[in-house]
Amino acid sequence: MKKLGLVGGVGYVSTLEYYKSINEGYQQRLSSHSKSGENPQMVIESLNLAVAYALVEKKDWKAFADLFINAVRILHGAGAEFAAIAANTAHIVFDEVQAQSPIPLIGIVDETCKRAKDAGYKKLVVFGTGFTMNSGMYEAKCAQYGIEAIVPDEADRQTIHNIIFPNLEAGIVLEHEKEALLGIAKNMLTLHQADALVLGCTELPLAIYGGDLNAALLDTGKIHIDAILDYIFK
Repeated sequence: MKKLGLVGGVGYVSTLEYYKSINEGYQQRLSSHSKSGENPQMVIESLNLAVAYALVEKKDWKAFADLFINAVRILHGAGAEFAAIAANTAHIVFDEVQAQSPIPLIGIVDETCKRAKDAGYKKLVVFGTGFTMNSGMYEAKCAQYGIEAIVPDEADRQTIHNIIFPNLEAGIVLEHEKEALLGIAKNMLTLHQADALVLGCTELPLAIYGGDLNAALLDTGKIHIDAILDYIFK
């Protein structure tokens, strides 16, 4: 079993979900369920979301990448054999972080694209923070898998971003904000005849979940966690 290093804190709500789901998934995968209470080895480096957010707002991509490079090095020093970053927006600089990482990294965008390809999806609508939706990272990565990724227009991107920050990042779901998200999703899925909606922010599943839409959902956090567990059990 390989020891995981998790970069968290951006934000803390999704980090809690990663920790909980990784432990639960680990126990479910054990060959002997008599080993109750057995947990995977894991270390977490929890970052300050306000610091990360400020760097992204300034588009200081070098400092933003350095934040995660340093976190991965700390995790490696604590014995981690591989690492993952529990946030989509951080993956804007994933290639830079991966290039300087002393240990393998499991990327959330790659794993989501793999899952979409395996499901036979050809066209995806992508929701996320404004930073994620403006970055083009899902469009570029999906194209490598023969999949078209589409983000909302500028006004809808701003609406989604303003729902994620500050409320969803703090675990707060307001009914009118949930309805706004679903309204944008329904319009885009119909307009583009898309196969699925990518929940490209690990807090979005707090507001959008199975049964809300007549379309498949790609929960990037769950997909990422599955890939992490696969690696632990390699």
